[in-house]
Amino acid sequence: MFRSGWGWMVALAGISAMAVILTAFSLPAWARRGDLVFAAGAKTMTGIDVLEAAKFDVLQGKRVGVITNQTGVDSAGRRTIDVLAHAPGVTLVAIFSPEHGIAGRADENVANAKDEATGLPVYSLYGDTRRPTDAMLAGIDALVFDIQDAGVRFYTYTTTMAYCMEEAAKRHIELVVLDRPDILGGDVIEGPILDADKTSFVGYFPMPVRYAMTLGELARMWNAENKIGADLRVVEMKNWQRREAYDETGLAWIPPSPNLRSADAAFLYPGVEILQAGDISVGRGTETPFELFGAPWIDGKALAARLDALRIPGVRFRSVAFRPTSGVHAGEHCEGVTIQIVDRGAIRSVTMSLAITETLKQMYPKDFRIDKIIELLGSEATLAELKSGVPPAQIEANWAAGLEKFRTMRAKYLIYH
Repeated sequence: MFRSGWGWMVALAGISAMAVILTAFSLPAWARRGDLVFAAGAKTMTGIDVLEAAKFDVLQGKRVGVITNQTGVDSAGRRTIDVLAHAPGVTLVAIFSPEHGIAGRADENVANAKDEATGLPVYSLYGDTRRPTDAMLAGIDALVFDIQDAGVRFYTYTTTMAYCMEEAAKRHIELVVLDRPDILGGDVIEGPILDADKTSFVGYFPMPVRYAMTLGELARMWNAENKIGADLRVVEMKNWQRREAYDETGLAWIPPSPNLRSADAAFLYPGVEILQAGDISVGRGTETPFELFGAPWIDGKALAARLDALRIPGVRFRSVAFRPTSGVHAGEHCEGVTIQIVDRGAIRSVTMSLAITETLKQMYPKDFRIDKIIELLGSEATLAELKSGVPPAQIEANWAAGLEKFRTMRAKYLIYH
């Protein structure tokens, strides 16, 4: 048995098939729906598995800090923390956690802590500081990054990686990325390019909302294009193809954060989350975040009818009433829509959000705060077009030049085919 944020027990059933069975206990209700399972016959080897197979060659003789959370596990379900703590020739000295904390359950700033299993300090990079400090990095030769990303520009784990790269570069500390798949697959790029003057913790680099890159590929791109100059090493995956979404890899589905609980939610998240700043509940505090949205001022049946009539590719809309327990409109009665996925391959969730935004603006001009969505949308030009009534199809077409330029730059840093 090993310890983790939720106390998982894992039994290895057939090494050659890499078939792993996960028994979960003391889980929140949403996690008991069957999302947290290890798939039989897992074929993709993530960076931590490759590192183990190579007998930790790149870390031999080094004092190591690891940046990780509940998603940092190997194919047998062992935490990367525990694997590194017991790795021959490696000295693990510190742990760093991103937003949501080491167990991935917090929805607020996280304090420093101590890891019970190893006794090591856990330094929060989503608390008093969002960058590792001199004191945190004292005596460390290499930082290891092992976190599952969501494949979306405003998901903060990528910025945490970039900040760690910057701080490591300043101190001549090696940065090792243990690569993992892009949850959404590595092919589809969509959304507007982030305006250069809007970089922030929810947008580190001018790129589209969906960028279709792994963290290792992102690190390579940022290291060169942002001139970070880190001593960077990517431990590459084996047996992952760009067309594969996460649930096609045979790997365990472990929610990357408290509200991203299923593959369906992950595919809807890039577009639905943008709506939240416009005074919309996106389902936080319900059983299915990002698979529904609404507000107290919405007529759910009327909105569902308008949206469904648009025949947006890959999805259908049905009316719903709900009362979120957290997030926007917590405790209030809301009406809105559920989003039913009928063809995942056809979904372009950012483009979907344009149609939803246009509809909300038309139906509820006094209630929907369209100006506020700039925070995650990240493009003043796209917001201006939405406000002036440019059809969503034309807005999407207007992204093409920026996306092609990004695609050309991105191609230099891709690892997988």
